[in-house]
Amino acid sequence: MDTTQLLKGVLDVAVLAAIQDEDGYGYDVVRRLRAAGLDEVGDASVYGTLRRLYSAGALTSYVVPSDDGPHRKYYGINAQGTAMLREQRESWTSFATTMSRLLAVKTTSKTARNTPAPVRTIGEK
Repeated sequence: MDTTQLLKGVLDVAVLAAIQDEDGYGYDVVRRLRAAGLDEVGDASVYGTLRRLYSAGALTSYVVPSDDGPHRKYYGINAQGTAMLREQRESWTSFATTMSRLLAVKTTSKTARNTPAPVRTIGEK
């Protein structure tokens, strides 16, 4: 299954979850998401999501100077972002439960349910 479209739908909540315990800069957040199993997440998608969440008021940001290269812009979750994460977590849990029930493997296959019982003749046990 191509998970690209699925990832687009959950990237906001994934980014919020990745920085809920510790602030992070762009590529740091990308690494956290990949370490969590979202291997296909793109750098540009995460950077865009961080900027959008910041513009929406869900994140704070600050710049930390670096001796080894360019300054890094860190993002942290604020009260609005925490509320957003909580709401999206609840929505995801409900959605995932529904999909798990829908996709669960049934113990009785469709073929077995549609197979008629054997016909017996009179006097046959």
